[in-house]
Amino acid sequence: MSIDESSTGGPGTGLLPAVAPEVLAEAVENLSGRLRKKLDAAIEGCAAGAVRAADASVSVRFGEDAVVTLRPGPSGVVTRADQAVCGCLLAPRCLHRAAVLGASPIADSDADADELTPPDPGPAPTTEPAAAAAAVLGAEGDAEGGVLTAAQVRAAAGLWGAAAEALAAGVTAGGAVVQAELLRAAHTARIAGLPRAEAAALRVVRGLRAARDRSAAQRLAELTGAFRELLYTAGLLASGAAGAGLTGTVRRSYEAGGSLRVYGLCREPVLSATGYGGVATHLLGVDGAHYSVSDVRPGGLARARGAGAASVALGGAVLDHAGLARGGLRVVGATVSPEGRLGAGRGVRATPVGGVAWGEGPTAALFSRPAAEAVAAMPAEDAEPGLLGCDVRVVGASGDHVLVRELTPGAPLLRLAPAHPHPELPHAANLRRIAGCPGLVLRVLGRPDLDRAATLRPLAVGPVPGAEHSLRLPPEWLGRADLGYDRLQGAHFPGDAEGFVAEVAPPAGGADPLADSPLWRVRRLLEAGVAGGRRAVAEAARGAEPAALAAALRRAGFGSAAELAAALTAEADRRPRDAFGRLADASADRYAWAWLAAAAHLAAAERSLVAASWA
Repeated sequence: MSIDESSTGGPGTGLLPAVAPEVLAEAVENLSGRLRKKLDAAIEGCAAGAVRAADASVSVRFGEDAVVTLRPGPSGVVTRADQAVCGCLLAPRCLHRAAVLGASPIADSDADADELTPPDPGPAPTTEPAAAAAAVLGAEGDAEGGVLTAAQVRAAAGLWGAAAEALAAGVTAGGAVVQAELLRAAHTARIAGLPRAEAAALRVVRGLRAARDRSAAQRLAELTGAFRELLYTAGLLASGAAGAGLTGTVRRSYEAGGSLRVYGLCREPVLSATGYGGVATHLLGVDGAHYSVSDVRPGGLARARGAGAASVALGGAVLDHAGLARGGLRVVGATVSPEGRLGAGRGVRATPVGGVAWGEGPTAALFSRPAAEAVAAMPAEDAEPGLLGCDVRVVGASGDHVLVRELTPGAPLLRLAPAHPHPELPHAANLRRIAGCPGLVLRVLGRPDLDRAATLRPLAVGPVPGAEHSLRLPPEWLGRADLGYDRLQGAHFPGDAEGFVAEVAPPAGGADPLADSPLWRVRRLLEAGVAGGRRAVAEAARGAEPAALAAALRRAGFGSAAELAAALTAEADRRPRDAFGRLADASADRYAWAWLAAAAHLAAAERSLVAASWA
């Protein structure tokens, strides 16, 4: 649930308020072709020149006679065109207004916001997306029947086209005009009842912004994944063959959960790319079902650090998240989302109860089977894998990772990586302390990283019952330390370090099937396309690299990957022209399909290698 903080939006990025995607898209669309060419240059420096007034409005001055003023609504977001005004003669179709809006953060969609803060379910039933589209657009079709409406198919086709053009442009040419086309298509998708597609488009726009701004939080691999998700979602919806399940939901429907008794497992800091921060406390029911209670609001890092001790807003329960993570609740009239998030509806009542130590009661099942078996049992389609627990022995450090081995015969070498890399959170510091104690035995609760070989991102650790060389935590911690909030000290480790280092055998092999495979060549080709656009992939096709790539892939048995990579480079370099030298086919459609085919195959192949690394 932790998300890397970015400079692409939110309160931490400056004084400019967030702007609704459709407001920015309309402002760019109203510019003349001449002004559009100047937009990217005009955006630079806007945020630095912003000034906040006493009435919460924000203004940016352009010369002597042009001042752009943003007056966000009560939510702090500019949601209407009349909330952004300029004093020049060309307003509202002026470059100044579009530049300030383009420099402002992109506001969350309903789908994005719902990822962070679950809604308080009211008495009215939740409206399904297809039903909402039918009501707004007058389209026919049964929302529950899994049939997409004609309006949804058209909106998805428009989003596919905008995404294909953005992919062909790449980061280097994906400026404000390209981003505005994506935002306009995303808004159309939202109106049509496609919140999943809209959210995917907003992630791509934020990634393009971060990459062009050279943000330290930007990762080319993440932007590549965002493009893959957007093209996959839009392409499948535009084909008309997808069911309504791919549309997503604007609000998660909460259902009555009756009476529950849940026990705390751990706390996890939450940071979003749009300036939200908070905490998620993970819980376990008596039947082994997983639940969580979230408290995420605007505030970024400061709020994520402080929310770990904030009061739990659930049915009048008088305890904080630190207490809940080591205690429990009896909930009457519970409302639960499909993902296990507990709602705070008006009829919910919660009473604190005593917690249980790890390995006791329902928590025993978390540590009862090998990690490889638990990973294999996780559904492949889950966007975020569930929690698993295991008992391990520390082998040593490898960069910022801790090498460990499960306390089971024949177990592979695992890597513990920080659940969140932000230096102001104690994840990395705690792992460094653990890595400095080879031979230490500890119990780990975390989330497997299914994008990396045999990697677990721990959220909490504790001593192994009966083990001599294990952690020594205070009794009030109830046998666990939340790595995102608690800081491990020297007193928490056994003092006789020299006595247990000899217990550790040297790490065997250390083979990484993902790193050792030639698939990195395909990944580099796809990322080059995202960074430099179609032109960069075409340039790669003209050297000796394609032959080397195909040969390496075929030697390793990745024949399909070789064929898809060859098809991508050939399509990128295919620019047919007529007798007058003009492009006969300027569409990026075929190129986007070739890129998506290679990206989807790569993702599936890497998932298979990662799964094998746990065995």
